[in-house]
Amino acid sequence: MATQAFILGKDAKLYYGAEEAALGAMNVIGNVRDVKVSLSADEADVTTRENGGWKGTAATLRECTIEFDMLWKPADPAFAAIRTAFLTSGLVELAALDQDRSVSGAQRPKGSFSITSFNRDESLTEGIKTNVTAKLSVFDEWVEV
Repeated sequence: MATQAFILGKDAKLYYGAEEAALGAMNVIGNVRDVKVSLSADEADVTTRENGGWKGTAATLRECTIEFDMLWKPADPAFAAIRTAFLTSGLVELAALDQDRSVSGAQRPKGSFSITSFNRDESLTEGIKTNVTAKLSVFDEWVEV
């Protein structure tokens, strides 16, 4: 039997919980569509004359942004938690894992996030949805199940 050499986006899970919640106490957000996790680092110029004419760069501070869409369902507890974090400038714990947390090898960042964008999309031929941008405020851990 061939082993799977890839992970499908449909198998990834986005978990949420109260600020600083443990992964096991977090709930999966079932009302989520496309998710994009962006990880990047600022750069420091570490060029020296002895670098043979090549510019030297070192990674410094890292950042994490999670962007996702949810159907506009105000009664959904996950939707309410995200909306409340936005409206109160509070934090919500998020973990965007590439697989279910019960699967060995699942990984990704976990931490407390600020909701910096909570836009509503009312396309004529779609269900109303919100486009969410969450930016890492407090890094907890890089989850590796």
